[in-house]
Amino acid sequence: MTAVDAIIRNISQLVNPGSDRVARGQESGSLRIQENVCIGARQGMINFIGSEADCRSQCQLEPGGLELDAGAYVALPGLVDPHTHLPFAGTRQDEFSLKLQGVSYQEIANRGGGIKGTVAKTRAISLEDLIAVCRQRLDQMLLCGTTTLEAKSGYGLDLETELKQLQALRIVAEQHPVTIVPTFMGAHEIPDAFRGKNRDFLDLLLGDILPKVQEKQLADFVDIFCEDGYFSYDEAEYYLSQAAARGFKIKMHADEFTSNGAAELAARLSAVSAEHLIAISDEEIAKIAASKTACVLLPGVSFFLKLGRYAPAQKILAADGIVALGTDFNPGSSMISSQLLIFHLAVFQMGLTIEQALNAVTINAAYAIDRQHQVGSLALGKKLDLLLLDIPDYQYLAYHLGINPVHTVFKAGKLVVQNRQIIVE
Repeated sequence: MTAVDAIIRNISQLVNPGSDRVARGQESGSLRIQENVCIGARQGMINFIGSEADCRSQCQLEPGGLELDAGAYVALPGLVDPHTHLPFAGTRQDEFSLKLQGVSYQEIANRGGGIKGTVAKTRAISLEDLIAVCRQRLDQMLLCGTTTLEAKSGYGLDLETELKQLQALRIVAEQHPVTIVPTFMGAHEIPDAFRGKNRDFLDLLLGDILPKVQEKQLADFVDIFCEDGYFSYDEAEYYLSQAAARGFKIKMHADEFTSNGAAELAARLSAVSAEHLIAISDEEIAKIAASKTACVLLPGVSFFLKLGRYAPAQKILAADGIVALGTDFNPGSSMISSQLLIFHLAVFQMGLTIEQALNAVTINAAYAIDRQHQVGSLALGKKLDLLLLDIPDYQYLAYHLGINPVHTVFKAGKLVVQNRQIIVE
């Protein structure tokens, strides 16, 4: 008999991505559907998936174990968000209102707003208050089905605040069910004191800040904003090469507004992901699609900023590339924390099919943060991160807009949301 401490019985429809590792190209158009399925887990890990009859004959529920009938629900893997800027202070709705009135980004920045405004607020907030803000945001994300996410620093641009952001992530990760994968993004913007001296600032990050991040084991990844007006191709290559040599996995904000070869650089440096890619060229698509680097597309940015164009998801898939989706949750260009909304934008605005979009918010999103062996699909040996959706079948998820269908959430085998309410231990 297989010992289990959690059994979910009678799942009407179990929906898995096309692969348990990564769904490239055409494979991302397929899903694996099972009906009337039971799932068993022990100590947070799935150790049984099969029929009701096999479950009854093969699984033994341990005393005090949890048993749940899911006959009315569709089951999905917990959603994975591979790109957020979670630990920031304050909001910028006043600037958003100005943008809607036609005030330019530069004018807002000259008034002390934009990234500079968020940097100032994040420098001023206490560690305790930043942790509380992150907890509140994580609650909202969890209720919408996100069970694992990546989170970047980058609103400090100095030693004290960058470390404070990453420390907040570490502490809140110990307190909250959502798994957090931390990224150091000190190279998010150039501080005023280093204007015109980008290389000096990167040397400061490499010489003073990154060693402390590494010593305290505060980040898995290092990221840089490679874009006109920020960091150049050569500067990104210099910085990321040194970060990789120190043992960090690398990511890159690439080709968001202009094509400068950043996506090609990400592939050449074996980055785990290149992110944004709204302006990626056909030549870059060919190179990154032939690599193992995931393309993390962020339709929330195009929607929120009303850019009128989206990353060419279907071109990347046609070239056999890896497409993942993320929120880019941040106060300036995508104040969107729901991966469900991103799923809808990908279908309605980016042109992905329902199946492609589901692969992109589950297994491919997990691959984009190097967690595909743990989460992103419901498979033997993986964490029981599972959503029960109050819908008749998976296609309904794209069909009925404006609702939150997430009824129940399991995180690592624990029931953390029930009846659309977070369970407080």
